[in-house]
Amino acid sequence: MIPLLLIAAALIGLPLFCVIGGIAIYSFINAEIDSSAIIIEMVRLASAPMLLAIPLFTFTGYVLAESKAPERMVNLSRALFGWMPGGVPIVVIITCALFTAFTGASGVTIIALGGLLYPILLAQKYSEDFSIGLITSAGCLGLLIPPSLPLILYGVVSETPIDRLFIAGVIPNLLLIVLLSLYSIRKGFIRNKPRTPFSWEELIRTIKEAAFEIPLPILVLGGIYSGIFTATEAAAISAVYAVIVEVFVYKDISIKKGLPDVMVKSMVLVGSILIILSAALGFANYLIDAEVPMTILGWMNSFITSKLVFLMFLNIFLLIVGCLLDVFSAIIVVVPLIKPIALNFGVDPIHLGIIFLVNLSIGYCTPPIGINLFIATSRFNKPILQVYKATMPFLIILLAGLLIITYVPQLSLGLEQLVFANK
Repeated sequence: MIPLLLIAAALIGLPLFCVIGGIAIYSFINAEIDSSAIIIEMVRLASAPMLLAIPLFTFTGYVLAESKAPERMVNLSRALFGWMPGGVPIVVIITCALFTAFTGASGVTIIALGGLLYPILLAQKYSEDFSIGLITSAGCLGLLIPPSLPLILYGVVSETPIDRLFIAGVIPNLLLIVLLSLYSIRKGFIRNKPRTPFSWEELIRTIKEAAFEIPLPILVLGGIYSGIFTATEAAAISAVYAVIVEVFVYKDISIKKGLPDVMVKSMVLVGSILIILSAALGFANYLIDAEVPMTILGWMNSFITSKLVFLMFLNIFLLIVGCLLDVFSAIIVVVPLIKPIALNFGVDPIHLGIIFLVNLSIGYCTPPIGINLFIATSRFNKPILQVYKATMPFLIILLAGLLIITYVPQLSLGLEQLVFANK
């Protein structure tokens, strides 16, 4: 009865950590197990070496979001790709993907970049539906690009090496970007859309504008992949570098007011993640003690006998989860349940992480209740049914990409195995 009341309270606005924590405490008490197990999980979380990467990368993303970095990013992308058929949509795709990678939230990308990118697409004679659908969908593409916060959080929760996840996400994310880009190029050819002539002068100018921001991903990813520093050290370096560049070089953020505001905004997000994570780990501890994953596994084994069928059901389940929960809550709540089941069916944990995050990102754009659809409705001031219609072609393409990623594991594992073969 109490768990049902807590769930009902969640539907009317009770914070998620209260629901999870309350159910965890009730479950332990009902099973006559000392509820101090929840506190033990909090202590274990606090001692996790990778924990520091979460607030540092989040802070970096917010510093970039609050500066004029997105505008410089758009200008550079346009100079590089604007000459191609569908060049401007490709600019939108790449810009949104990179922005989401640093903020860790595709909804933030729609809010922050929608007002900048939407008029650009309309000015290039792209339809309202295409423009809305492209921005809404492209906001989902960055969750596999380092230093994506959901990617790091998945590694922490699932105890999967984060550096390996970083590598594993490269090719699957490129696949999704290429699929949407090909669709955009096709639109550009069919409708004979205007292009921006390539200009070395414009390219050099935009490179100079973003000269201090271009090295950031190279510094972070190059340092991690070469083994010079760990993901946590990379997070610290990226935070310091972003502050120096945006506060002291470009001066987009004031040190007296702007920077403290950015700190508050970013740490509110971090605080909400950590408190949910603490409660969820305690609840996951109970589920393991009660052998819930094994019960679910036995139930699934009664009618699922192959890995291929399991992956199909897993995708359907995760798409529904992506519609209902934000990515951070979904990782924290669902990963401890599905990981042992997936391992039993022979799914590699690295591959599972990529499947998990691709599903959640697509779930954000899946009707009827994908959260990005409602964010786009508010941002572009359009009816929800129009947003559904606008997003549908892109959703079909992303789902096709998901199937390829799911059933061709070497897309996720090939590069990762090659890079770490001698390590």
